[in-house]
Amino acid sequence: MAGGFAVDQSALKRAHLYEYKITGYFVFACIIAALGGSLFGYDLGVSGGVTSMDDFLKDFFPSIYRRKQKHLNETDYCKYDNQILTLFTSSLYFAGLVSTFAASHVTRTWGRRGSILVGATSFFLGAVVNAASVNIPMLIIGRILLGVGIGFGNQIHPWGWRLSLGLATVPATLMFIGGIFLPETPNSLVEQGRLEEARIVLEKVRGTNKVDAEYADLIDASNAARAVKNPFRNLLARRNRPQLVIGALGIPAFQQLTGMNSILFYAPVIFQSLGFGSGASLYSSIFTSGALVVGALISMALVDKFGRRAFFLEAGCEMMICLVCVSITLALKFGTGEVLPKGIGIFLVIVICLFVLGYGRSWGPLGWLVPSELFPLETRSAGQSVVVCVNLLFTALIAQCFLAALCHLQYGIFLLFAGLILIMSSFIYFLLPETKQVPIEEIYLLWKTHWFWKNIVNEGEEATDLNGKSGGQV
Repeated sequence: MAGGFAVDQSALKRAHLYEYKITGYFVFACIIAALGGSLFGYDLGVSGGVTSMDDFLKDFFPSIYRRKQKHLNETDYCKYDNQILTLFTSSLYFAGLVSTFAASHVTRTWGRRGSILVGATSFFLGAVVNAASVNIPMLIIGRILLGVGIGFGNQIHPWGWRLSLGLATVPATLMFIGGIFLPETPNSLVEQGRLEEARIVLEKVRGTNKVDAEYADLIDASNAARAVKNPFRNLLARRNRPQLVIGALGIPAFQQLTGMNSILFYAPVIFQSLGFGSGASLYSSIFTSGALVVGALISMALVDKFGRRAFFLEAGCEMMICLVCVSITLALKFGTGEVLPKGIGIFLVIVICLFVLGYGRSWGPLGWLVPSELFPLETRSAGQSVVVCVNLLFTALIAQCFLAALCHLQYGIFLLFAGLILIMSSFIYFLLPETKQVPIEEIYLLWKTHWFWKNIVNEGEEATDLNGKSGGQV
């Protein structure tokens, strides 16, 4: 095994013995778990729309509202260039970054159910504070509470922005209520030493009492995890350098540098700047979100057939072409206070939707899937933690810097993202081997035969590992 790290091979032969049924309890558990993602998705879709609402700008950013109405002597790229306004968006992700460390402690101490309840409560409080805000500090505090929760309608004039922010209480409430009735996961119960209770829950989830094989695997996995010492130091070992560079740092950082989240955050702002008007800006957000869902469904259906690398590279080319088209169009047709011709506007909507479709089937889902396939047991907990932290850090940085960069670089911002996609596509092409249908216990073999990584990991195997062992068995 990689770096002399091995697992019990008998456990690898039990998976075919698992018995299960799709039970109502199983579906309920999946829905409650998915609500955690819906909190993030809801905010992603709403925050950009709120920051472009005139009533919201009048109350909290009157100077931006006046600038938006008068256009002054600046280009439309700079309408929304305000660091406090972008802090409204990015503060959530900075808070999410910090809260991941607390969430890890809560999960270890009280289990995943405890983490769900804490996250839902924090998100609920954040939504209430945001909806009731009367000044900027209240807005920022509410966003921070929303961020902690994650780490764990213009026609409704004039309080549509309050409704948009306050409706975040709905998924948070559902998640909290579901968390109350949802027992702890079998994995977490095993980790806490509550073995008998773990088996009962496992039988309930699987809809059968024939769970001996899976139950034994859960216990073996828990014992193996306890035997791992210093996972963060293991992640820095030379033998694990590919996982560190590709899975923990490269892919989660590049996922944000595609510019995708910037488009989703500020799609209404961008489309208003393009001359679409208030109502059309919200429709644009719906279109891009729909393209994102379609892309994810395509990836789910075909990624195991064509492979991860193919999706990364093909969609990367599509995304670069789309960004170059947007940049050239804006350079030729977009000016100070000018309204784009209808035909040009429709073209830009289509191109941006194609960009979102490309992201939705590549860097969006695969940015999470591929890192999860790379980490062996000795670095899995540390690796996944770093993935989340790096992702949130770059999300926050891009959210904070995007509008200022848009103002200064104008149409060049899209060329910048196109260049970054070229770099990350080259990164994938040269450094990431295909992981399609490769069992996680055999991933290390990919590094041993890779043209670049083989020299690094083979040297790492010959060295004594950071635990003072060489070829230790788990």
